Amino acid sequence: MILKFKFPYGIILLILTICFQSIAQNNKPFKDDNGRHVIPRGFVVSTNDAVGELFYTSDDYLRMVRMGANFQVIRLELGKLSSFPGGKLSPEYLLKLDSLVDLGRVHGIKTVFKMTVYGVKGFNWEKFYRNENGEQETYIAAWKNIWNRYKSNDAVNGYDLVNEPRKHEMDISYADLTNNFLVPIYQKIIDAYTEIDQGKVMYCQAIFMNKGDAINHNQYAEITRAIDRENVVFTPHIYQNKEEWIRPTMLRFVKEAELQNGPMLVGEWGFPTFLTTDTSDEAQREYMDFYIHTVNLFDSLGVGTIKAWFSGNRVMQDFLPAGPSTWAIFSDSVGVGTVERKYITDIIARPYPQEIAGEIHSFHFDFATRILDVNLSTDNSKGSSQFFIGANRHYPDGFTVRLGNELALTHNPIKQVGLEVVKKTGNWDVRNFTWDETRQQLIISQWPEDQVNLSVRIEPGIRK
Repeated sequence: MILKFKFPYGIILLILTICFQSIAQNNKPFKDDNGRHVIPRGFVVSTNDAVGELFYTSDDYLRMVRMGANFQVIRLELGKLSSFPGGKLSPEYLLKLDSLVDLGRVHGIKTVFKMTVYGVKGFNWEKFYRNENGEQETYIAAWKNIWNRYKSNDAVNGYDLVNEPRKHEMDISYADLTNNFLVPIYQKIIDAYTEIDQGKVMYCQAIFMNKGDAINHNQYAEITRAIDRENVVFTPHIYQNKEEWIRPTMLRFVKEAELQNGPMLVGEWGFPTFLTTDTSDEAQREYMDFYIHTVNLFDSLGVGTIKAWFSGNRVMQDFLPAGPSTWAIFSDSVGVGTVERKYITDIIARPYPQEIAGEIHSFHFDFATRILDVNLSTDNSKGSSQFFIGANRHYPDGFTVRLGNELALTHNPIKQVGLEVVKKTGNWDVRNFTWDETRQQLIISQWPEDQVNLSVRIEPGIRK
């Protein structure tokens, strides 16, 4: 149903694995300060919407964690950080950002800041590119308010420098706009950052193409020039709504990420849902099939992904032919909701290896069988490892963890005793394995065997 072929799903998965294996090996992995291999996954966190400000609580952040989040991308409002027309630096806004970063830190979530042009009156992209009146310096000054504030804050991972830069009415090709204007602006911004701080990640996007323009039905221009700076991560957005368009787009993105000599983070993804989908079983099944197809491609490439938006449904947009739509993952009509659109959230909150002491070679969650397969190599010098399991939604019948053929642990939600050993050979210290019920994470403080290749499998049910 996910891929409409007549041969068995297992064969389809094998074909996909073979097709993407060489590509995935070329992708550079995300690494944290300890050198662990990290798969960033999380949500865009908006500080306001069309109604007004959005506010988040500790419970909201715990809810993110229980959906598998280890990253958040906070959308900055340029109007509250700069002297552009209509803008002014707001100390209250900075305090709000502090609170969001701190909420993330407490719950094990890293922060990326993303600059938008919201709050600026008549922001003109051509004037910005051409820097006719020092617009770039004003823009950089806004970023400096953030860089200086968080340069010593290890909960802040990096900065998404320009959100969805536009072309609009400029009489120029997308290639020339990218090569002659956007890339030099990225270089200029990064150079200004390095005068203040070093070490944060620089996230860079492509030009958001005008309505009617697209490559493989994706509205983002191609980057064909290296930014040629340290710690650059290519951060494309993908909002396509047809299965056949996802693969060629992702293959293009892989090449653009390689050009920047770094990993890739899908900075926003997921076609919006329509108000009518909430009340249609058939529409929800179709939506889930499309999302499953999409995330299977993401995971086969080992890329991190950020879903829009972690918010409620107090605002609907009406620019698509099928009617009112939204990216909100909660359906209640408040700023930040609790009523999940489960046809969205169950796909987002799939099990995966979050942070691994070693290297992740491949991973795949099969939605039909609810089995997570991970192939990795261990390195205890890099610390502990953690897997997001999402047992509350994917394994209400309990789950079994298998490490090679040597160790099997089970979690029985009825007993509520954590992990139990059902198979053990060799010198495996099971005290290194912990189940965190609150965060829905499997924690491995130390691998039983170091510097070895290991297969990890999570299966539904209590098995021996």
